[in-house]
Amino acid sequence: MSTFTLFKQGGKHYAVQTIRKQILRSHRQRRGNAEVKALGAVDDFNVGLFDVETKQYHTNRFQFPAEIVSLWGTVTTKDGKFYPHIHMSAADVHGSVFGGHLNNARVSATCEMVVDDISEGSSNGFVVERKLNEEVGLNLFEFIN
Repeated sequence: MSTFTLFKQGGKHYAVQTIRKQILRSHRQRRGNAEVKALGAVDDFNVGLFDVETKQYHTNRFQFPAEIVSLWGTVTTKDGKFYPHIHMSAADVHGSVFGGHLNNARVSATCEMVVDDISEGSSNGFVVERKLNEEVGLNLFEFIN
């Protein structure tokens, strides 16, 4: 069984750790905007690429032990609902790196994640919603005051 440990620090910063076979997915705890960063190891992950020309999304699944080289993203809302946008790169045993838009991943050893609240009311806070940009075909930032 997987274990989560959540630490709250300074009111706006969170550290989350998960171990052994937990699926990384986006879970909505409360309303707000955040920045997400992480490192760790995975053994099964799905990442994708949006082709702007065709407006088609392509997904790739990788099933091998890999180190998370980079995981970074934003958490905003779209139509008032939770909207994560996270990218991940992971390296195999030979150092080859694969990545893209993170759909999900299974933790093989541990994943150490830091979530910084950037919502209105924090020292540098602002409010961001997502809105479909017809030209690009993606839900892009819309700043709310």
